[in-house]
Amino acid sequence: MKIEPLVSIIMNCYNGESYLREAVNSVINQTYKNWELIFWDNKSTDRSADIFKEYQDKRLKYFCADLHSKILYQAKNLAIKKANGQFIASLDADDWWIENKLEKQIPLFDDEKVGLVYGNCWLYFQKTKKKNIFKKKLPTGMIAKHLVNDYVIGSATYLIRKKFFDDKSYQFNNNFHVIGDFDLNVRLACNFKINCVQEPVAYIRRHDKNESLISKNKDIEELKIWYYQNRENSNFTSKEL
Repeated sequence: MKIEPLVSIIMNCYNGESYLREAVNSVINQTYKNWELIFWDNKSTDRSADIFKEYQDKRLKYFCADLHSKILYQAKNLAIKKANGQFIASLDADDWWIENKLEKQIPLFDDEKVGLVYGNCWLYFQKTKKKNIFKKKLPTGMIAKHLVNDYVIGSATYLIRKKFFDDKSYQFNNNFHVIGDFDLNVRLACNFKINCVQEPVAYIRRHDKNESLISKNKDIEELKIWYYQNRENSNFTSKEL
């Protein structure tokens, strides 16, 4: 029997009590069972910690930051240091997974040239309770150029080989609060194949407290910084950018 590799799921949370149970339950209900959930509490002041600690599953592991981090991807790097799995996944406390997400994605890593696997997703609008599929067709292969022009990797959908995070070249940039996923995944895409599940594997919730909406101006500022830093970066070729 083939041994299922351990998947470490990173959940960074700051005052996420409103939707936290739905996110955690979607992990517990996965058809793929060999996972651990690293819950990184960024000094929440609501009931997030109490809600998480209600669960008795030993695969759920609680950690609390020493200090509140104002930069999301700095906190994510700290959480990843607690991970024991061969693969890293990410799930925000207001999103949730379809139950066979991991079961469908893990086999795609049988190709050793694949460094990242992602999937389609549903955009769920909390106010109207309606959902739209994100994309009809997603790109695969060596897709760095595509991602720079049209970033299609939903934060709740991707998995990355854990060994990459042991290399400083492929850690999240501690200076980014909004575009950390984009930055890391484009760097990976320059050197590794990207594969995906074309059907939705997650729900990404849209509501008025989304960090991406609250920090929209910071998003633009960080993208400008990213472009300035990488326009002549040897990690990217002119062909890709």
